[in-house]
Amino acid sequence: MMPTPTTLEFTASACFALAVLHTFAARRFETLSLRFRDGSPGRNLFHFLGEVEVVFGLWAAGFLAFYAAHSGLAVHDGDGHELVGGALHYLEAQNFTEPAFVFVIMAIAGTRPVIMAAEWAVRRLAGLLPMEERMGFYVATLIAGPLLGSFITEPAAMTVTALILLDSFYSKNPGRVFRYATLGLLFVNISVGGTLTHFAAPPVLMVASKWHWGIGHMMANFGWKAALAVVLGTLGTAWVFRGELAGRLPAARKKGGGGPMPKWVVAAHLLFLAFVVYVAHHPKIFMAAFLFFLGFHGVTRAHQGPLRLRGPILVAFFLAGLVTLGSMQSWWIRPVLAGLGDLTLFLGTTGLTALTDNAALTYLGSLADLGEEAKYNLVAGAVTGGGLTVIANAPNPAGFGILKRAFGRTGISPLGLLLGALPSTALCALAFRLL
Repeated sequence: MMPTPTTLEFTASACFALAVLHTFAARRFETLSLRFRDGSPGRNLFHFLGEVEVVFGLWAAGFLAFYAAHSGLAVHDGDGHELVGGALHYLEAQNFTEPAFVFVIMAIAGTRPVIMAAEWAVRRLAGLLPMEERMGFYVATLIAGPLLGSFITEPAAMTVTALILLDSFYSKNPGRVFRYATLGLLFVNISVGGTLTHFAAPPVLMVASKWHWGIGHMMANFGWKAALAVVLGTLGTAWVFRGELAGRLPAARKKGGGGPMPKWVVAAHLLFLAFVVYVAHHPKIFMAAFLFFLGFHGVTRAHQGPLRLRGPILVAFFLAGLVTLGSMQSWWIRPVLAGLGDLTLFLGTTGLTALTDNAALTYLGSLADLGEEAKYNLVAGAVTGGGLTVIANAPNPAGFGILKRAFGRTGISPLGLLLGALPSTALCALAFRLL
């Protein structure tokens, strides 16, 4: 039986539901903005409301305003010092390490040296594949990039892979179906591609320590199945769109201006990236490292392109809003998960993931008393459904923010993303359930 929510829980769930609906209506707001003259308040307002990355942050702010009106901004103890209640106390109790980490990792992974190194590696791999150059590069990008996420984390893999796809494929004005099929494939591959290890995929990270899952467990139960699904899904998509992918790949273009790229600059960027990944659970340390990185970027600006921070900031804002609202959803998610059988749990988790972040889902599931089979189905379902919507997996907003410019002024359609991700999602479901 589902418990009766408190006023605050009910309000948070209502804001969460409205945020989900707002996400699906974002393209409509973007269309409405075009009715106003350029630069007018109406144009700017509707354009702002049409930015998917700000949706959850906006509704989280609305919830916090209600929280403050209901319980006060801050409640102090008898001495008038320590916060023991109120909206500020609730906000301070949330863990915003993941939004901060995604911001830093996106900012570093999106720099010119890192992208050039990644593209060089993918081109080398593509040259080994027995297929046309352009198709080989497409296949190599969508296999190597997501699987690399198991080691450099999914947000970094999403950033690098999406930027390569934007430059080499989306910028060539491909067909609409190809754009959505590739976007869905990217999101699904990133979601399952991080399961080779226990520290890269957010939904795995939430439970690995508590359930004592290490690299051996992940490789034996998830990794090889995920890798097979990524390879087969990518090859299948490439074959379906073999007409779009025919021909030679254009020569690599100089990224973001700047002079010749010394190897020591590339090595330094990769070291910064590796260090941030290593200290991913220590926000004070990786934020300090990011400040050093900003200094290094400035000193070596002759070899750099511009440091783009707008995208990482918006994505971090999105995830922070998701964290703020998501922690109040346990009153209905936990009873739902606890009452499901193994197959139903897998399918139910896959579906629920489309409506909430899969890391929050596995965390809430870890609070229930689950057997080993149920634990497997919970995590497998969470990563399988991680490409269905932009909110399903933490790195998705990063890819969304990078690639949305390639979908025209009205942006990415949630329905188009859902349909584009369904074939790869079905393949992953078969791999995790039948193998």
